[in-house]
Amino acid sequence: MQISGTTTSTISIVIAHMLTPTEDKSNDLADVINRYRPELKRFEDVYRHIHTNPELSGQEEQTAKIASDHLQSLGFEVHTKIGGHGVAGVLRNGTGPTILLRADMDALPVEEQTGLPYASTRRTKDETGADKPVMHACGHDTHVATLMAAATLLQCARDHWAGTLICIFQPAEEHLDGAQAMLDDGLYDKIPKPELVLAQHVMRMRAGTVNLRAGPLLTAADAFDVRIFGRGGHGSAPHTTIDPIVVGASVVMRLQTIVSREVAPGKVAVVTCGSIHSGQSPNIIPAYLDLQLNVRTYDAEVRKRVCASIHRIIEGECLAAGVEQKPEIKLTYSTPATINDGKTIDALRETFQPYFGDRLVEAEAPTASEDFSLLATAAGAPYVMWMFGGTDPVVWDDAVAKGTVDELPSNHSPFYAPVIQPTLRAGVDAMALGALTFLKKK
Repeated sequence: MQISGTTTSTISIVIAHMLTPTEDKSNDLADVINRYRPELKRFEDVYRHIHTNPELSGQEEQTAKIASDHLQSLGFEVHTKIGGHGVAGVLRNGTGPTILLRADMDALPVEEQTGLPYASTRRTKDETGADKPVMHACGHDTHVATLMAAATLLQCARDHWAGTLICIFQPAEEHLDGAQAMLDDGLYDKIPKPELVLAQHVMRMRAGTVNLRAGPLLTAADAFDVRIFGRGGHGSAPHTTIDPIVVGASVVMRLQTIVSREVAPGKVAVVTCGSIHSGQSPNIIPAYLDLQLNVRTYDAEVRKRVCASIHRIIEGECLAAGVEQKPEIKLTYSTPATINDGKTIDALRETFQPYFGDRLVEAEAPTASEDFSLLATAAGAPYVMWMFGGTDPVVWDDAVAKGTVDELPSNHSPFYAPVIQPTLRAGVDAMALGALTFLKKK
């Protein structure tokens, strides 16, 4: 898929006009946020409830209802069940820019081990019917709660801005197909196309901090299901077989040379074999082996080369082993890199810096992936995602002093759960401030 991040000349002109400062808005915006920020205890309770009751990708029915009911109570025009359980709320408030704010809702098949009093103990069936534990191990519960609160703030402060505010609660981000599903279901036939799309993600950072980064932020992701065919037989007579396990082992080891020997130093690429399975018995050489592979890249040419190398290596190892049937290599999902628009980042920095002060920090770009940028590119709009911290400040400072930050629980860990405050307040303020930076000031 095309890597996004640049804007057309028309959009650039429109955004440049939106961003042209006619006066210093930072103090006024801080006043608006501090005056209209809702009592956050209510949203802390929402966060705890969603954390205790997580829902897997494609199953976000109850979480979506919480979000849609809240938007309806605020007077938004609300559309539900878009691309599954997607929710879109529209608040029209006079003539001005159309700004879209997005939060994702889905949880992960992870068994929670945080020990929190509101920890999830939930189990459910996944799309294959397998019983799975469920946990909000990536912080999407934080995203839902902060966008709900930010929508409340912005609705209460509507006398201070003009334009159209769109709030999207997206399903199935963890499968990297929820945004596309909403688009395929006619999202922009139901709501106005945005001129700018904003999102945020909680990360392993000091709670209360926010990170703005122009350019590449998150990697493109490609996943492959691979089946290598052999010739099965008795384990005592391997010479009469073609052992797919041996071929698969060679493939996995050879794949590790792609990054070290085919990608230029300084370029980012990750190739991971996350699953390998073959056979059912110690004395039977199986007929096939299955692999699941994952690729992360920023650069379009690197992405193309890495994916081509995967095909070449798998097919070459099979040929070398005398495999008679060509391997099956199926692309199961693909999502573009998240590349933040530079002009939008510049404008956000003008309002974020005076508001957050030394809580606006620099952080390295993670090699994780997202699909939210599709909501922007489908509308021909620029976009930005920023990160905000969820690690207890005392725990963070202690880890920094000891040099053990990398040992702290991070996204997708069974021990990961953002501390409630100051995480939620920072997320609410950042999301509201992001929207107010571009909405027309009254």
